[in-house]
Amino acid sequence: MSQEQNITTTKTFGSAVNSGRLYQLTDLMTSDVKDHDPAPDQGSGPEGFIDFFTKFRDAFPDLEISVEHMVADDDNVAIAYTVTGTHEGNFHGIAPTRKKIKARGVQIARFEDGRIAERWGSSDELGIFKQLGVDPTGGK
Repeated sequence: MSQEQNITTTKTFGSAVNSGRLYQLTDLMTSDVKDHDPAPDQGSGPEGFIDFFTKFRDAFPDLEISVEHMVADDDNVAIAYTVTGTHEGNFHGIAPTRKKIKARGVQIARFEDGRIAERWGSSDELGIFKQLGVDPTGGK
């Protein structure tokens, strides 16, 4: 597949997450997609991503991921993004605070035949917790 197809897949993935049409992720990833940096309770494959984003959207119903910068080659797409949302549901045991969050992150995806086969990434999880008024490090 082409670089353009991989970019389209990346944009479609973001749209699916932002709109809550998470079932689309199964068409955008290989069935054995490997997440090198999964969330602590994230399962494997596309279902693991769907479960993760379902919980994230339950906690932040107005969740929006905005791509700030993108680079691509024939096999990979890397993005820098900003995630925003309002804490309206349970988030890792934290009751809704109604606080708005804004955090940065990066992701690299490797593609096979226009589908995400591997993913590496990092987001400012500590920043999200601090914006919610929680210090998961216990102040250490």
